Amino acid sequence: MKNIIKMAFFGMAALLFIGCQDDDLLAETSNPLEENLREQLFNLYGNSRTLVLPDSDSFSDIPADPNNPLTAEKVALGKFLFHETALAIDPKLEAGRGTYSCSSCHIADAGFQSGRKQGIAEGGMGFGFKGENRIMNPEYHPDSVDVQPIRVPTIVNAAYQQVMLWNGQFGARGVNVGTEANWTEGTPKATNHLGFEGLETQAIAGLTVHRMRIDTAHIKNGPYKELFDQAFPETPESERYSLTNAGLSIASYVRTVMASEAPFQKMLKGEPHTMTDEELQGGALFYGKAQCYQCHSGPGMNGMEFHALGMNDLAGEGIIGEVDDGTKRGRGGFTNNPQDDFKFKTPPLYNLRDVEFFGHGGSFRNVREVVVYKNNGQPENPGVPGSQLAPAFKPLGLNEQEINQLTAFLENALYDPDLSRYVPDATPLGSCFPNADSQSMSDLGCN
Repeated sequence: MKNIIKMAFFGMAALLFIGCQDDDLLAETSNPLEENLREQLFNLYGNSRTLVLPDSDSFSDIPADPNNPLTAEKVALGKFLFHETALAIDPKLEAGRGTYSCSSCHIADAGFQSGRKQGIAEGGMGFGFKGENRIMNPEYHPDSVDVQPIRVPTIVNAAYQQVMLWNGQFGARGVNVGTEANWTEGTPKATNHLGFEGLETQAIAGLTVHRMRIDTAHIKNGPYKELFDQAFPETPESERYSLTNAGLSIASYVRTVMASEAPFQKMLKGEPHTMTDEELQGGALFYGKAQCYQCHSGPGMNGMEFHALGMNDLAGEGIIGEVDDGTKRGRGGFTNNPQDDFKFKTPPLYNLRDVEFFGHGGSFRNVREVVVYKNNGQPENPGVPGSQLAPAFKPLGLNEQEINQLTAFLENALYDPDLSRYVPDATPLGSCFPNADSQSMSDLGCN
């Protein structure tokens, strides 16, 4: 009996010792700055998990177009088509045939944006390391090069955007309800009449805009046939291998591109010590004094509202062509409503560390410059009337230390280090991608 009591005593002592150890461990791992940020998020949202990005295969948790439900088969097909240079078979010049893809302007190593200030699809040559060395092919005239007159938006976390492009012209729902008069027939905007959300509409329209085609040789008699059959088994075979279905599959893939491995995301999921003190202080500013969350909201840290911040349009050395007035007017260039002039959609904020140009015109070279610009609250574009500037665009009163803290949060805590997981090892046709012109193939090491 004494032995039993003695064993029980030592067992209780061991449990108390382990409990003390756990308390000590908790004290060592607890970070008041992290608890403060969690409390801020709880006060704002009631549950910080409302900001958690789903895993790329959690289809039921990823926002989707009800007319284009996500399936693994669509995502797999779209992942290949997004990177497939062999779709570029209707170029303006023969030199451009099979040399570009969607990923020419949305490069994983550049945060799924363009690696240069102005994206170049057809008519470009060269790549570098992340698209920064792409230039105009001398065989092309500037008027025939496929370039964008505005910065290329990222596809990261784009599932949280109901309409697409800086002016929001693609998408038949949400803020575009009531803009039907501007879905001009004979233009890409007419694709809105199909009734899809922005990602689907943009993908379908983009294939035509960029002169891509689902050719019989590549589909019905090639390795993509089985992928289309698996992705769209209920579509009659006579309609299955279409640009519409290609666009729907590309949109499905894009919806799964989530920066879910960023330190801030890990913190939201309960993993401790994923963010530095400086990043935690920056997060507290983002959701507090700096008021960034009021526009950059939700898991994607974007917004479906349009604001004029007086940033410059695309300009400078190396820019091909002119920026048209419609592009300069932003949302107003689409809606033709003067009240929308110079307003642009709020972009998402993840994986900005790999980006070299910021703002719709690429007028800033790093995240800190943008933070300083917004902190100062002074427009740089003299062509934007003061009456159009967003009421929230005013001095924030951040000091240098706070600017550094907010920059650290944006650059590091929101950085997913492995976006390459969304890039295929190879395409079914074995094509070089994201570009397949001779200089790009040399830069990329393609055989």
